[in-house]
Amino acid sequence: MAKKKLYVQLYNIHGLIRGHDLELGRDADTGGQTKYVLELAKSISRRDEIERVEIVTRFINDKELSQDYAETEEIINDKLSIIRIRCGGQKYLRKEQLWEHLEEFVDKSIKYIKSRGVLPDIIHSHYADAGYACAELTKFFGIPFIHTGHSLGINKLNNLLQEGMTYEEINRRYKIQRRIEAEEQIILYADKIITSTNQEIEEQYKLYHNFNREKFVVIPPSVDLSKFHPYNEKREWDEESQKIRDGIRNELWKFFTNMNKPIILSLCRPEKRKNITGLIEAYGRSEELQHKANLAVFAGIRKDITQMPDIEREVLTDMLLLMDKYNLYGKMAIPKKHDFEHEVPELYRIAAESRGVFVNSAFNEPFGLTLIEAAASGLPVVATDDGGPRDIIHNLQNGLLVDVHNPDNISNALLTILNDESKWETFSNNGINRVKHFYSWDAHTEKYLNVINELVHNGNNFNKVMSETGKRLFNFDKLIILDIDDTLLGDEKSTRELNDLLKSVHSYIGFGVATGRSVDSAVSILKENDIVMPDFIISSVGSEIHYKSDEGYTFGTGWAAHIDYQWKRDKIVETLKDFDYLTYQEEENQRKYKISYYIDTTKFNPDEIMEALTSNKLKANIIVSHEQFLDILPVRASKGRAVRYIGYRWNIPYDSILVAGDSGNDEDMLRGELLGVVVANYSKELEKLIGRRRIYFASKPYAAGVIEGIQYYNFIR
Repeated sequence: MAKKKLYVQLYNIHGLIRGHDLELGRDADTGGQTKYVLELAKSISRRDEIERVEIVTRFINDKELSQDYAETEEIINDKLSIIRIRCGGQKYLRKEQLWEHLEEFVDKSIKYIKSRGVLPDIIHSHYADAGYACAELTKFFGIPFIHTGHSLGINKLNNLLQEGMTYEEINRRYKIQRRIEAEEQIILYADKIITSTNQEIEEQYKLYHNFNREKFVVIPPSVDLSKFHPYNEKREWDEESQKIRDGIRNELWKFFTNMNKPIILSLCRPEKRKNITGLIEAYGRSEELQHKANLAVFAGIRKDITQMPDIEREVLTDMLLLMDKYNLYGKMAIPKKHDFEHEVPELYRIAAESRGVFVNSAFNEPFGLTLIEAAASGLPVVATDDGGPRDIIHNLQNGLLVDVHNPDNISNALLTILNDESKWETFSNNGINRVKHFYSWDAHTEKYLNVINELVHNGNNFNKVMSETGKRLFNFDKLIILDIDDTLLGDEKSTRELNDLLKSVHSYIGFGVATGRSVDSAVSILKENDIVMPDFIISSVGSEIHYKSDEGYTFGTGWAAHIDYQWKRDKIVETLKDFDYLTYQEEENQRKYKISYYIDTTKFNPDEIMEALTSNKLKANIIVSHEQFLDILPVRASKGRAVRYIGYRWNIPYDSILVAGDSGNDEDMLRGELLGVVVANYSKELEKLIGRRRIYFASKPYAAGVIEGIQYYNFIR
C-alpha cells in the first residue's frame, strides 16, 4: 500500500521571512537561519512524497517594512506557503521581546491548525522561540516534533560572561534564562534534534540537563549550487548580472583607493558574538595585511545607526571607531546595504577574482553557511575553530581554522593564504570540487526525509502528556461546561442520569467543568462521585485551566500567560489587609492568580473595595458568590473568560458551547453568546439574568436542570 503523502510545518517565528528577496542582514534576527528555512522548505516541497509544506511565522504589519510580511498566507508554489500568525501586536519585534507573546502564538497556531481540519504529520521548529511553541503543540497533539537550534542559550551565556558582561545584564538584554528554560523543555519533548555538526551535540547540547544522545541526528545545511557557482566557471554575463557586478564595484570604489588588491570579505549580522571588531583589530594591527589586501565588511543593512536597536548600534559604532583608530580609510569598506538574492553570490565571486579570502571571525559558529557559499564560489576561508567550521574545513579542505579570540591569529592565517599562490589555488579548487559531494540540497533533503519517515511511519516513544485530550478537542465542535457544586452535584439520582448522558456523547462532544474549587479538590470530588473525568478543568473561579493528561491534569500555561497582565497579588493583599469585614481564607484556598476572603455580609461594601484598588492603581476582577465568599482575580480572569478562551483557542463557536451554573461566580459564564443554563436552585445573585437572551432558567434543580437545559437547546443532535 502506498505511503500517505506528508504535511510538514516549519516554524520560524522571529526575523523577516518571505518567499523572495530575503532581507538578510537587515538586523540581528534576519540571517542564515531564515535563508536555511526557506531553502529547506522549497527543497522538500519538490519531492513526490510531500503533500504540503508550510512555513509558520509571525504576522507583521509595520510601516517601516514591506507589506509582504502582512500577507496572512503567501503562496510560493503549489505545495509551499508561508502562514503568518498574529501575536504581540503587529509591529516588528526583535526576538528577545517575543518571549512574553509566545503563548498567544501557540493559541493562534492551534486555532489555525484546527481551522484546516487536519493535523500536520511533522512540526519542525527553528531556534528556541519556535521550539517552545512546537513543544506546546506536541504536548497537546502528539505530533512528531523535530527541532533545529541554530544557536544555544547556554553557549551564548558562557561566551558573554567571558567577554565581561554580568549575568544580570545578559538576562536583561537577551532574556537568557527564559531561553535556556525553553531549550530544556524542547530537548525533553522533541523526537529528533537536527544539528549541523557532532561538535554541537558533544560540546553544546550536552550542557543541558535533559540531554539524550539518542534524539540527535547530524544533517549539515546545504547551498544552492546554481546560485553560488565558481568564480572561474565560464558563463555569458547577461545585462542584469553585469549591472549587479558594476554596482558592487562602484560601491567598493567609494571606500577603496586601490581596487587592484585582494579583498578580505566578511558577511555577517552586527552581533557581538560575530566578533567583527576582532577582524578589524587583526587588519588594523597588521601593516603587512593592510598593504597586501583591502577589507570589506558587510554587516547587515542600515539607514541611520542612531535609530537601530542597542545591540546592533553598539557593534556598528565600535566598527566605525576602530576604522578611525587604525586610520583604515581607503582600505576598509563598510557598505550600508546589500541585496542577498542577487548581490551576495557576486560578492563572493568578485572577492575570489581578486584572489582574496573570506573570513568568519565569530567566537562560536553553530554551523557557518557562508563558509559553504564561499567554498562553492572558489573563495578560500579563514574561520573560527569553534563550532560548525571544524566539520566544514575538515570536509572541504578549503581554508584555515584559528582561535579568533586573539586577532593576531586571524591576521597570520590571512597572510598565510594571501602570500602563498599555490595554497590559495589548492583551497579554492578544493572548495569548488568537494562542496558538491558534502553540501548539496539533494543529499540534505534525502537525509531529512529519512528522519521524517522514520518518525511518521515507525512512530515514536516520547511522551506527549496531553495528546489524547488535544486530539479530542481538535475533533470536537461542541462543548458542555458545568459548575460542580449544586449544579453537576447536589442530587444523586439526577447526577447519575446526567453522568450517563455525558458518557454517551463524550466521543463527539467535549466535557469540562468550571468551578471555584482548586483542581485537586475538583478531581477528588468528581472521582468520589464516579463522574466521567472532564477533558479540562477550569478551577479556582476561572484563574486556572488544567487539561487531562497522562499525569492526571496538567496546568495550562497559555491561560496563565494571558491573565498575568498587570496582576500584582502582594500589593492587593497589602491594600485590603485592614478591611475588618474581610477575612483572608486558609492558605490551601489561595492560588497564584486568586485571592480569597470570607466576608461579613453585615458590613461588606464591594464599592469600597473597588475604590481602594483603583486608587492604588490595581486592576482586578471582584467576584462574590453565595453571599459569603469574595474572590479577587486578575482583571482578565473569570470562569466566563476562561470558557471563551477555550472556545477561541480550539476554534469552537460560542453558540456551540453549553454552560450551566447556580451562583454569582457563574454569572459572566452565563452571559453573552454561550448557551446558558441556570438550574432552579440558583442563588439570588443570578436573578438579574432572568429574561436575558440565551440564558435558560430551568424548572428543575441540580443536574436535572442541566438535562432540562440540554433538551431546551436541542444541544445533542
